[in-house]
Amino acid sequence: QVQLVESGGGLVQAGDSLRLSCAASGRTLGSYAMGWFRQAPGKEREFVGGISRNGGSTVYGDSVKGRFTISRDNAKNTVYLQMNSLKPEDTAVYYCAAKRSLSIWTVQDIDRFDNWGQGTQVTVSS
Repeated sequence: QVQLVESGGGLVQAGDSLRLSCAASGRTLGSYAMGWFRQAPGKEREFVGGISRNGGSTVYGDSVKGRFTISRDNAKNTVYLQMNSLKPEDTAVYYCAAKRSLSIWTVQDIDRFDNWGQGTQVTVSS
């Protein structure tokens, strides 16, 4: 198992930027595809984006495409979510997730992930 800890959330205004981090311990992250998901109150957990094991491929949910960017530094065992042009509807708890040897083509499938962080709150005011 790999332990994941998200950080970087907070309260920002619409149009601002935030960078979330997901630090891993217990395993080398380079063997894991990573995903970012979010959950707003009263809603189901939603796919935000994913990144392949070597960082060469990324995919994004339609609601964040062009605004959010995922990257990773396997040497630091950390994955990042850069969020630009934030909107009030981006308000949610953001989770990172890891799955060993998962293909980038299936990172949108939340049920495939078996390692989750505790989440970090992002609140965007209008």
